[in-house]
Amino acid sequence: MSKGPSVADCRLSPKQVDRLAAALEEGPAAHGYTEDQRWTLARVADLIGRLFRVRYTLRGVSYLLHRMGFSPQVPAHRAIERDEEAIVTWRRETWPAGKR
Repeated sequence: MSKGPSVADCRLSPKQVDRLAAALEEGPAAHGYTEDQRWTLARVADLIGRLFRVRYTLRGVSYLLHRMGFSPQVPAHRAIERDEEAIVTWRRETWPAGKR
């Protein structure tokens, strides 16, 4: 009889998992990833390797992050030139006038 799916133990100790969570909260730039402000699975795997000398596959990183409470996010695509003040003004004044 099967006892359920076998789950491999985490290669990181609870203390290391806490340290990884803190490192992720610092953001990619704090760890040398200056191209953009996104954590990718490859970057997290690289960070784990640098911090703890442990290798993870991308799928393993995905499972680890899920266990830590992180979920995949799709970044919102926004123009660099975006003017938040103009958008608020347009939504408050121009758009309602056009709806009438």
